[in-house]
Amino acid sequence: GIILVAINPYKPLPIYEEEVIYAYSGREIGDMDPHIFALAEEAYKQMARFGKNQSLIISGESGAGKTASAKYAMRYFTTIGGCLGDSSMEEKVLASSPVMEAFEKPTRNDNVSRFGKYIEIGFSQAHVTGATIKTYLLEKSRV
Repeated sequence: GIILVAINPYKPLPIYEEEVIYAYSGREIGDMDPHIFALAEEAYKQMARFGKNQSLIISGESGAGKTASAKYAMRYFTTIGGCLGDSSMEEKVLASSPVMEAFEKPTRNDNVSRFGKYIEIGFSQAHVTGATIKTYLLEKSRV
């Protein structure tokens, strides 16, 4: 599959704005610079055009920007495909975290989770219809 290595710059950059989303929309992978929107576009095309289920696996160390990357991908899907219902779905899905996360205290970064998140986004005729999130414990020894 396609692999994208992203680095957290620890500051806001103007590369995730709505005009950038539309710049990647409809483009082939490799036509433009590597970007989370390029991966989201490829997954969206495969899903919409060929009816194939798609997965984006976002992995990295503490503070690497995994949650931000997931937000950008979901923002891409809701912007390009439209969202049947609430347009702020990505914020609602990603804001839901288990109460147990309040008790964790990682050594390297205070804002990270010891839990993995599996987010499943539902589509109907290429429009986002909803999402579910499943949470699972990654490191029992830290809780």
